[in-house]
Amino acid sequence: MSTPSSLILVTGATGRHGGLGGLLVRRLREAGREVRVLARKKDERTEPLVALGADVVVGDLQDRASLLHALDGVDLVYFAYPINQGVVPAAANFAAAVRQVGRSPRVVVMSMGPAVPDSPSHLGRAQWLAEEVLAWAGLDLLVLRVAALFQENLAVLHARSVRERGVFRNSFDETVLPWIAGVDAAELAVAALLHPERFSGAALEILPGSEAASHAEVARVLSAELGREVCFEGISAQAWREELEAQAASETDGVVNADMASHISALGAALRGASTVPVDPDRLTHLTGHTPRTLAEYISEQRDLFGPAIGASR
Repeated sequence: MSTPSSLILVTGATGRHGGLGGLLVRRLREAGREVRVLARKKDERTEPLVALGADVVVGDLQDRASLLHALDGVDLVYFAYPINQGVVPAAANFAAAVRQVGRSPRVVVMSMGPAVPDSPSHLGRAQWLAEEVLAWAGLDLLVLRVAALFQENLAVLHARSVRERGVFRNSFDETVLPWIAGVDAAELAVAALLHPERFSGAALEILPGSEAASHAEVARVLSAELGREVCFEGISAQAWREELEAQAASETDGVVNADMASHISALGAALRGASTVPVDPDRLTHLTGHTPRTLAEYISEQRDLFGPAIGASR
């Protein structure tokens, strides 16, 4: 178990996919821990972290030299990388910086289900290789491989279509999938940093989702919450990739990018017809000390993202 004086370095705290990094910083500060955040620049996205009492250090995982100051005095690290290219050199730079500063921090890595050597996604293969690089460097490592879709993907990938057309499409088709909330993934990271004794002690923990549902079932939950019909359509990986690339081009400040479009559309096609759905809410509750948030709760909380319900003023 870490000591209360251990300084924790958090990377990816300004990321917008699931909001996991920011949630993690908040929970660590609520626990009374000293937190240092690595950010590429200080701007409106780092201001809430400063308000929480975090020390924001400017640096970049693609720039080894910039990591040396960030690692000074650090005993715990949360390592996360966005769904984008560049994770392998980021891991190599980070490992080299750790070795240069001469410390041996415990490193918790937020991974993803498709991070395997034969992943259908190029980003999945890259994430696996990045984790291998960290292991080869001899770091004290715990990889949290969460084998579930983030509930927040529904808003990132589909909210606009639901608002404007009352329909959303992707290449997962009717497959029943595991889901997890970003807040619950953040709680897993908190537990891994502050309560490692709750885990198996292995360098890799494959973690389940909290519940299983197809996108057709999600459409029914959206319909009930909004009071209007929302439909789901299964399409090919190529068609969905093109739609996501168009979305990325039109929403220049959004989360979706070309690499994410390729990653998620390939993953959807590969999982079509999958029969194994790793869900275990009881295990998540044991690890985090919190009951996982359900899909219905998420949709209710974020209802406005998906457009007005019947009878709502525009």
